[in-house]
Formats: sequence, C-alpha cells, structure tokens
Amino acid sequence: MYIKQLKTAVRSLIVLSVLTGIVYPLAMTGLTQLLFPKQANGSLIVKDGKVLGSRLIGQPFDAPMYFWGRLSATGPVAYNAASSSGSNLGPLNPALFKQVQDRVDALHKVDPDNKEPIPVDLVTASGSGLDPHISPAAAFYQVPRVARVRGFSEEIVRQLIKENTQERFLGVFGETVVNVLELNLALNRSENGK
Repeated sequence: MYIKQLKTAVRSLIVLSVLTGIVYPLAMTGLTQLLFPKQANGSLIVKDGKVLGSRLIGQPFDAPMYFWGRLSATGPVAYNAASSSGSNLGPLNPALFKQVQDRVDALHKVDPDNKEPIPVDLVTASGSGLDPHISPAAAFYQVPRVARVRGFSEEIVRQLIKENTQERFLGVFGETVVNVLELNLALNRSENGK
C-alpha cells in the first residue's frame, strides 16, 4: 500500500518538476522573446555595437555637463542591479540628513547661481536605489548649469527635456518622468550636431 503511494508521489514530483522547472520557464522565455524582445533583454541602449546602459537602471552622473539622476542606495557600488534596495534610513536619521546635505552641497557647488528650490528627487534615493528617472522639475532645475557648461541656449536644453519626457501610462498610472540616460545621450547627439 505504501509502495503504491510512494510511486505516485515520485511520479508526481518528476512530472511537476519537469513542468514547472523546465517546460514553463522555457515557454515563458520563448514567449517574451517573441512578443517583447527589447524588454526581455533588459531594455538595453546600444550604439555602434556597444551597450551604453539600460532604460530601466539608473547610472551615476556627476559631471556638470550632464543631468544628474537620483541617488542610489545600493551597495557596494551605486546602481548595483544585483543589490537593489532602499536606504532604510528614517526621516530623523542623521545619516539621511547628511546624505541629503551632501547632495545639496554638491548641487550648489556645480551651480552656485541657481537659487531655485532643489526638487526632492535630486537629493533622495528611490525605493529600489536603481531609478533611472527624475521628475521634469528635477530636470528643469538643472537646465542653467547644463546649458552654461555645454554652451547651449537654455531653450535648446528645455526642448530636449520635453522630447525625453515620458507621460503617465494611459494618462493615469505613474508619474511623468524623464529618463536621465536617454536625456544625456540626446545632449551628446545635439552637441555632436552643433
């Protein structure tokens, strides 16, 4: 009696292992490659055969000629996709205050004449620590610095922001955002076309 139950259990284990461990993953991988190949492969931005980055993972920019993104809370290096996490620092934590103050100081150092209020997403990390987007307000805050350093008119830089702004999904879901990497690549293309 127990042998019959044991055989049934072993057969079930083998069948379910093959279905859920081999057939299902292969089927899902095949479907995503067929229906959504760009997304399934990481939404990579490729130029001249070289991967420049992903539309889904932020990158550190700190040169004055580029737009800066959100801070990253990942470790041991910034924007480490293998270590996605928030900072877990509470609003009263002195370490969070220091991190925000350091970023405020860095923004004022590269653009001392900008007296506008700094948008919060330029001085705080996102929940994942990997956010590739900033708000349009954060992008427009940086216009005077980027335009001055690159020798562009502010209107050209504002136009590039508008061209690289992604509206809410279906007009309702999420927020209006600007992808920092795509905006910086657009800046580089504009500079090369000057």
